[in-house]
Amino acid sequence: MPWVPELFTAPALQRLRDKRRLEELVAVPYFEGVLAGELDALVESFAGEPMLYDPVRGRIKGAPAFKAFAARMRDWLVQRHASVEHVDHVILAEAGFEEVVLHVDGETGRVALPFATVADRRADGRIEEVRVYHSNRPLTGRHTSRPPLLQPDLELRGPDAVAEHQRALAAGDVDAIVAAFEPDGYVREPGGAARIHRGRDGLRAYYHRMFSYGGGVAQEDCAIVGDEHTCALEYNVVRWGKAQLLPQAGMAAYVRGTGGKLSAVRVYDDVGPPRGQVHPHLIPGL
Repeated sequence: MPWVPELFTAPALQRLRDKRRLEELVAVPYFEGVLAGELDALVESFAGEPMLYDPVRGRIKGAPAFKAFAARMRDWLVQRHASVEHVDHVILAEAGFEEVVLHVDGETGRVALPFATVADRRADGRIEEVRVYHSNRPLTGRHTSRPPLLQPDLELRGPDAVAEHQRALAAGDVDAIVAAFEPDGYVREPGGAARIHRGRDGLRAYYHRMFSYGGGVAQEDCAIVGDEHTCALEYNVVRWGKAQLLPQAGMAAYVRGTGGKLSAVRVYDDVGPPRGQVHPHLIPGL
């Protein structure tokens, strides 16, 4: 998601169907739409004037600014010989999200960039706005603080497995957070080499190191999109250990396993440990 298929030319849609081995498309994926180079189709996919929030460019508003952004991105993707590894997506009547790993040429070789988009939609499939999430660390070697995109929703209640994970994360409780996962569940870091930590031992080591910076990580929940199996939680990180942080936007995809607990958590934010609290065993990617 999120582009409206009917707005693209027949040859562009056929190339995409052939590539994805699909008969029909409910929505054109984010990068495929950009790479198609059909800027009018992207603009017309919005219900009103285009609105997109990007981790590098910030807010892009209006057709001229959006077309310039999309053209620059397409050039960058082509120059970097980008390939797109699709991870998951959910499309609902009023919203949807997409997860991919973008593989691009870096200074010292190929770089894997976990990348997520969330779109608010109208009933006719037109987009209200798109919010993009990824860490800049794989490309630049450093974190980039990102201001909030959404306000907190104090009434928001996610699925039990997600809420259990969030409580344990805020409390810095390693045992509780590991217990929230299926035995073979995993968490994927947002930056670095997109490392995956799987199983009880892998999860315990990852969260133990995370909490060694002073304690748990507290978030404000803002919005949730998904179904009973997979959902995307948009949030603002506000505290790490005892350090209060300026709110920083992020998103995490939660996948529930057959046992009702979490089989996967994939994180898309750019939050680094508080200054002065860098642990000697810093996790690559944090």
